Amino acid sequence: MTRNFILIILLTLFVLSLQGQTLQNSASTTKQVEKQVEAPIYQLFPTENYWTFIKLDTRNGKMWQVHFTISEDGYEGELVLNADSLVLTTEEVSGRFILYPTKNTYNFLLLDQMNGKTYQVQWNSAKEKRFVSRI
Repeated sequence: MTRNFILIILLTLFVLSLQGQTLQNSASTTKQVEKQVEAPIYQLFPTENYWTFIKLDTRNGKMWQVHFTISEDGYEGELVLNADSLVLTTEEVSGRFILYPTKNTYNFLLLDQMNGKTYQVQWNSAKEKRFVSRI
């Protein structure tokens, strides 16, 4: 009888310790998900042109020039500013990149907030005038 009692207590303690680990793991998973949700993946940044925004993938520095219109004959759509990731896929983190406007209507500064690299971003309707260049 004592042997059964000791066995039951040991099994109970073992099960309780496993449940404690499960709760801890799910709590840390929840924190990781919340941390990723805090910083948006995509952000829109206004330009001085009323009809134009820059859409930034904050994880990797990819960018698009976004145009909208209220008339039927106006242009709306997205033009690629930077189709290439500026970091490896394993280094992508939401909120890593942010855009800062400059006093020049067509230029922004892109900052990698993790390693401090800075890029000049120039948007324009003409493809040959659009670029992203490391400073």
